[in-house]
Amino acid sequence: MSNTPAPCGFVWVKSTYSDGQGGNCIEWAPAYAKTHGAVPIRDSKTPDGPALMLSLEGFAGLVAFARSSDG
Repeated sequence: MSNTPAPCGFVWVKSTYSDGQGGNCIEWAPAYAKTHGAVPIRDSKTPDGPALMLSLEGFAGLVAFARSSDG
């Protein structure tokens, strides 16, 4: 896991766990993940800010955690 500048030129996709009301807005770049084997995620409210880079396994764990925490 690392905190790096957001990759440019990739399509960012809003997480289905984002609430649509301006909060919890997480985006990821699936094309970057497919090409590089690392998953960038970012806060959509700060698109020019850094991206958190996760391994594929780390991203899968994050998704599993989000699903288990879904209330």
